[in-house]
Amino acid sequence: GNSAKTFEWRNVLKRLQSKYGSLYRRDNVMLSGIHTHSGPGGYFQYTVFVIASEGFSNRTFEYIVTGIVKSIEMAHQNMKPGKIFINKGNVEGTQINRSPSSYLWNPPSERARYSSNTDKEMVILKMVDLNGVDLGLISWFAIHPVSMNNTNHLVNSDNMGYASYLFEQEKNKGYLPGQGPYVAAFASSNLGDVSPNILGPRCVNTGDSCDNANSSCPIGGPSMCIAMGPGHDMLNSTQIIGEIIYQRAKELYASTSQEVTGPLAAAHQWVNMSNVTVWLNSTHTAKTCKPALGYSFAAGTIDGFGSFNFTQGTTVGDPFWEILRDQILGKPSEEIKNCHKPKPILIHTGELTKPHPWHPEIVDVQMITVGSVAIIAIPGEFTTMSGRRLREAVQAEFATYGMQNMTAVISGLCNVYTHYITTFEEYQAQRYEAASTIYGPHTLSAYIQLFKALAKAIATDTVANLSSGPEPPFFKQLIASLIPNIVDRAPLGRNFGDVLQPVKSTYRMGEVAEVTFVGANPKNSAENQTHQTFLTVEKYEATSATWRIVHNDASWETRFYWHKGLLGHSNATMQWHIPESAQPGIYRMRYFGHIRKQELLKPAVILPFEGTTSAFEVVAH
Repeated sequence: GNSAKTFEWRNVLKRLQSKYGSLYRRDNVMLSGIHTHSGPGGYFQYTVFVIASEGFSNRTFEYIVTGIVKSIEMAHQNMKPGKIFINKGNVEGTQINRSPSSYLWNPPSERARYSSNTDKEMVILKMVDLNGVDLGLISWFAIHPVSMNNTNHLVNSDNMGYASYLFEQEKNKGYLPGQGPYVAAFASSNLGDVSPNILGPRCVNTGDSCDNANSSCPIGGPSMCIAMGPGHDMLNSTQIIGEIIYQRAKELYASTSQEVTGPLAAAHQWVNMSNVTVWLNSTHTAKTCKPALGYSFAAGTIDGFGSFNFTQGTTVGDPFWEILRDQILGKPSEEIKNCHKPKPILIHTGELTKPHPWHPEIVDVQMITVGSVAIIAIPGEFTTMSGRRLREAVQAEFATYGMQNMTAVISGLCNVYTHYITTFEEYQAQRYEAASTIYGPHTLSAYIQLFKALAKAIATDTVANLSSGPEPPFFKQLIASLIPNIVDRAPLGRNFGDVLQPVKSTYRMGEVAEVTFVGANPKNSAENQTHQTFLTVEKYEATSATWRIVHNDASWETRFYWHKGLLGHSNATMQWHIPESAQPGIYRMRYFGHIRKQELLKPAVILPFEGTTSAFEVVAH
């Protein structure tokens, strides 16, 4: 469930280069996914991800790439001289380690240096213009955006997105979400084994803890073992965790005093991660492997279990799955089996090439330094201890070459997605994160070696001598989406946007205003972007006799549900959860959609439509 981006990153670069020439390049453009597990799927070129989302969706992909490029263009146009300030501080009460038994495999002497099995430190960069006017912030903090669990079907930006939403609402007074000048980015870090579901794993049927090496319950197995957040439901948990992250960022932002000064530098390489020779010490080497997923990958985590009751911590194969796999996908080679030990291989993705490679082999490593801050772009999800080792190694390398006191920041899920990266020791335990460490037990050591080389190149001003490495493939024909595009139809005697279930005439604060319209497939709106939102809540202003938009579909108070019927029929239901802070008055809700229409022998067209509720009144209690 990740914003996976190699394909997008290169498409974004292509479009930027056609507009700005060599200003934006592969070394200085970094796409880091805040990431959510509640987004649309189907926009990644490697087969494993395409299968999971039932095919490649060009509409979703195009929409995302266009949006990223547009935001970079806006930033480019708004660029002005300014200053950057840095601050750091711990965030309490938002994280637990979701594989604590794996963490304990790390050497006791190493664990003794840390007070916690998660990284609690948040690093923030505050940007202001030369008059001291606030422009934006970037914050890095290690937490999984899985406060929303896998029963959720609403597109949602989860806890980090909510923190960003609150910060921007605070700074962009009078603007709708996503529309003000101030940008608050909450970036991911080494969150591989970090969960926001702080009440920990419990058996949903008995209430007992299932914090064991297999994350399994006595009755019902792993699918009963789910970690719970602090709220009364997942939306409430998302708000609670997001609010804490936002409040801490706000405190750190307000108290910054240390300015970041010095030059900018950037380095990027492509590396074949399935074939890196790692120097373990001055005499011994080891190698990374062709990618493969272990059994525990299919088990999932306490934040979202898998489908077939696989168990975490599995270090032996199962004849049933092995025979099934061998029949469908062919047998993994002895070489790949030995390379990945003790991981029992469930899917030998690195040896599967039909219709395209199942996993990336060519991976990006990238680092950007802003004065004394080194931003390390990691192509996946590092566990807590993996991140600590990487930061320490990079800082030491800079110091060796004369750059003392560098702050190394890990920016997670950058440019390409390669699942998880555990330490060699955690790998032995083969829980979910280890089974998803796709290039084998020496993956982390390989990355440390590669990022040290980038740090050395920046510190010694020899970036120009770095080889760019082998360019990744571009796949032309991706697996077409298994979900066909069909034309939208309205019921007899009805039009798109007609009200089927009207609103009431009056609501009190704290109640939910709800309306159902004759709807159309929301995916159509990714092709024709006449409207920027699926819905609005509007308040009548008597003085000017106009309707003023108070909420859009990015507002936390609104929900949009699409219910698919048969043969192109569908309904759209809108809700406004009226906050206690709402002003009493006259309101209406509007729906903006697009229909796919096809006349015989003509290409399909996508046409906009809208629907409006009757006016209703909101009154105090």
